[in-house]
Amino acid sequence: MKPYLSITLLCAFMGMSTQAMAYDTQLAQSYQQQFSQAKGASAGKAIGLISAEAFVKQLQSNKAMLAVDIRTPQERQIFGLAMENKLNIGIDELFTPENLAQLPKDKPVVLVCKSGARAMAAGTALRHLGYDNVKILKGGYGKLTKYVGPKIAK
Repeated sequence: MKPYLSITLLCAFMGMSTQAMAYDTQLAQSYQQQFSQAKGASAGKAIGLISAEAFVKQLQSNKAMLAVDIRTPQERQIFGLAMENKLNIGIDELFTPENLAQLPKDKPVVLVCKSGARAMAAGTALRHLGYDNVKILKGGYGKLTKYVGPKIAK
C-alpha cells in the first residue's frame, strides 16, 4: 500500500480530515492578513520592497535607517555595505533572540543579500513577527551595483 494512501485511510478511520493535517489554519490566516494588501501596482510596497534608487536616496538624505547584510561571512569578504548604520548578520543567525534585539522598531530596517531572494524570505518572516518597519532591497546587491556609479555615489 502506498504511504499517502495509508495516511489517508488512517485519518479517515480516526475521523480526521487530511485537509486539516495539511497546514496550520491559524498560521495560514495570519499570512492571509499579512498579505491582504499586496494587490496590483502597490503589491511590492505592501510586502516591503525598496528599490536601489530609493535606498540610495534615503542614504543620501541622511534619513535614519539600518541596513542588515544577511549574506554569509564568506560573501561579505568580497564586498559589503560601506555605511555607518549597518549590521552583518547571516540569515542563519538572524532569528536568535540577541540578534532580533538589535533590530530597531522605530526606524526602517533594510535587508540586503545578493539577489533579494534571502532578504524576501527573511523580511516576510520578520514582518510576520511584527517588524512592520522591515524593507527588502529589491534585487539585492545585483541591482544596487548596477544602479550606483560614480555620478550617483556622491
